[in-house]
Amino acid sequence: MAEEDDTRIRILQSLRGKICEGKNLGPCSGPNRQRDLCTFCTISLDQEEVFRTKVFDKSLSPFYSEDFYFEIPRPFQCLSFYVFAKGVFQRDLPVGKVSIRKEELCKFSGKEHWFGLQPVDPNSEVQGKVHLEMRLNELIIENGSMCQQLLVRIIECQGLPLISGQNCDPYATVSLVGPARSDQKKTKVKKKTSDPQFEETFYFEVTRPNSYTKKSHFQVEEEDIEKLEIKVDLWNNGNLAQDVFLGETRVSVKILRNDHIHRAWYLLQPKGNGKSKTDDLGSLRLNVTYTEDNVLPSACYTPLRTLLLKSPDIKPISASAAHILVDICRERYEAVLPVVRLLLHHSRLVPFVSAIVALELENTQEANTIFRGNSLATRCIDDMMKIVGRSYLTVTLKPVLDEICESNKTCEIDPIKLKEGDNVEVNKENLQGYVQKVFSSITQSSSSCPPLMCDVFRSLRQLASKRFPDDPHVQYSAVSSFVFLRFFAVAVLSPHTFQLRPHHPDLEVSRTLTLISKTIQTLGSWGSLSKNKLSSFKESYMYDFFKSFQEDKCIEKVKKFLDEISSNVSKESSGVEDSVVLKEGEVQKRAQGRKLIGKRNFKKRWLRLTNRELSYHKHRGKEALCIIPVKNIRAVEKLEESAFNRKNMFQVLHSEKPLYVQAGNCVEASEWVEVLSQVNRCNPDRLGTFHPSAYLAGAWLCCRSLSDSQPGCKPCTPTLLANLQLDIDCDRETERIFSLLTSSYSKLQKMEGKRDSTSITRMLLFCRGTALWGMSPFRSTSFDSEFELRTLDPEGVIFFRDIGGQQNYFLLAVVRGNLSVQTSRGDGQVLVTSGPKISDGDWKKIAVMKQEGAVSVHVGSEAAITV
Repeated sequence: MAEEDDTRIRILQSLRGKICEGKNLGPCSGPNRQRDLCTFCTISLDQEEVFRTKVFDKSLSPFYSEDFYFEIPRPFQCLSFYVFAKGVFQRDLPVGKVSIRKEELCKFSGKEHWFGLQPVDPNSEVQGKVHLEMRLNELIIENGSMCQQLLVRIIECQGLPLISGQNCDPYATVSLVGPARSDQKKTKVKKKTSDPQFEETFYFEVTRPNSYTKKSHFQVEEEDIEKLEIKVDLWNNGNLAQDVFLGETRVSVKILRNDHIHRAWYLLQPKGNGKSKTDDLGSLRLNVTYTEDNVLPSACYTPLRTLLLKSPDIKPISASAAHILVDICRERYEAVLPVVRLLLHHSRLVPFVSAIVALELENTQEANTIFRGNSLATRCIDDMMKIVGRSYLTVTLKPVLDEICESNKTCEIDPIKLKEGDNVEVNKENLQGYVQKVFSSITQSSSSCPPLMCDVFRSLRQLASKRFPDDPHVQYSAVSSFVFLRFFAVAVLSPHTFQLRPHHPDLEVSRTLTLISKTIQTLGSWGSLSKNKLSSFKESYMYDFFKSFQEDKCIEKVKKFLDEISSNVSKESSGVEDSVVLKEGEVQKRAQGRKLIGKRNFKKRWLRLTNRELSYHKHRGKEALCIIPVKNIRAVEKLEESAFNRKNMFQVLHSEKPLYVQAGNCVEASEWVEVLSQVNRCNPDRLGTFHPSAYLAGAWLCCRSLSDSQPGCKPCTPTLLANLQLDIDCDRETERIFSLLTSSYSKLQKMEGKRDSTSITRMLLFCRGTALWGMSPFRSTSFDSEFELRTLDPEGVIFFRDIGGQQNYFLLAVVRGNLSVQTSRGDGQVLVTSGPKISDGDWKKIAVMKQEGAVSVHVGSEAAITV
């Protein structure tokens, strides 16, 4: 089993983008037209909300400017953006929606588009699929003539939506519909499930013409088939309330014309195909990028990964694989980020950055223009600071930014922008107080600066001094141009981008942050130590405001801070690790039974995880009701839906009773399990097994064991070792690099003739699939592929074909030196077939062909494997 699991492909989905703005929201005419809508947007995977913006007050054209990013932990059919009008004394009312099917997301990737809002009709809000079987049976009736009976079997449904946040109570109606008939039958109601197992069969008589006579081989007549269809409707049983429509599907009986038995999955559709006439509801500007990474087993990336990790040692650095990759990619950012993350994961980033910085400094003629452009060096350091410095920003800036955003003090000092009643002197005093707090937080934070950032800053300082030995200030400007201008000032300006605030600030707070950011940039700038700082301000009001900071002690504080984060002198440290909030949010928590009396029901709680402890509170900011030290957490696993008839549940197993938690959606649940698993991965008392369900009514629901102390019945999920703060999946980053290489293959070929570089040759070999120096995967968009291969390696992937859908693939590999085929059709079952030995170092011609419903793999002229 372990060997089989090692060859599985991981399909990882993520969504990144921005909800930019709305325009002319709401009906353009009629009684429903409102002038001052207070609106917000949500993002839903199918019908499950996974993201929500803040409320934008009184505007028909709101500027949301909300960035989003999350991993998608499950299959989905449709991505939807909803606009809601905030209700004061009633529920929030939907204004409209934008729905994009998964297969169409690639059309909009990476670019902003305006989307017209569509109406939100309850009959069009559907998701899930139904599994049907249809069969035609021949029957002899009393007079001896033949008739037909249609058998319809409702097997199961999957992925039905939640109703009011809980699993639904679904049932199905099955109808045979024709020009003059509509026979309807109904299944039993299934309680509290989104994946009901019906397993019910219904029979319908199909009427025949009087002229029909018995035939030995019954053929369904064309005119009957064309007029009949099976209609399946899914409903949620409302008990005393109205039943809620969940979706429908229609299947023509003519599908049985050539085959008397038909069995298939059908996606549920809106009622009447969701078509309705509507007024203009406005539009939404969105930027959406959906990414699906097909991550192969780690061994497949060994040659490419090894080549990239040697980049810091290649001289000149421009001939290294990492540098060449960035050169050939159309969008540099796409290549820089995965390279930085890969080198960071393997502790190879500092020497690489030092090499590319040295190269850039060679081409820099004046010290006052150092690191001005958007080069490979500045890009790498920017990305490194964003990845490594996330916790540093949280510790340093979050408390003061929270105060600024929540206090609502006016800080406008531009005379033109002052509102009636504003006092410019009071505003200036407010702004000065905020700047002093931010400045002090930064200059006193050297002990919290991550060691890796200090190593990079130290290298910058040394290289800049060496390049410009006559300039005494360049050693400081080299560091300040990054840590102040590209790190702290940017985080102050856009705190939501760095997860320092949950949402984009409103216009007034955003203006305050802009003024603070400008001042911090100038205070930290060492282009000219003090003489020309005031000249950097174009606005006279900023010139006057900054005069109050023109003191030697401010300059000395900056100098001392830069010395501490970039010199060889050890930083002073308390020896105690700072408490960093890793994740927090509202959840539903089941009572643990710590009290002798009281029901074990679910209650809303604020869950908070730091690098030291997990705690829950009645409300955010309130005293903790329970604290669980991280060292006491023994396992974190998902909980079966059947345990409490609730989705998105997980359990925290610690030294006391299990903590059962329900997250708000599938994304939140996946993120909680991931971060909790990482913080406890090194605990010595980690469990090896767990119970996937709960202990209720004197027994475990999963294994029926009666003892509550019975060891678990299922192995715990293995946790990949990773730096918690960095959160880097090395294989995933290498896969992204490989995809960039293959998409830029033609540029790499042209470069081969112009540059004498071993790295180019090896990258070309990797893309071609020739394993002269190791195994490499060959990607194809068709089954009909032919190539030559030579290898001595006993393990590795040769050919990978994504069939489509979640975890549907065809894989050709070398396993124990033999050719091997692995296939999966998404039902959880994997078929592995072995062929002849090929790891003998000889060239072999391999062909993969699809023929008559089968896939055949030929080695030379002989068919080696047929699946």
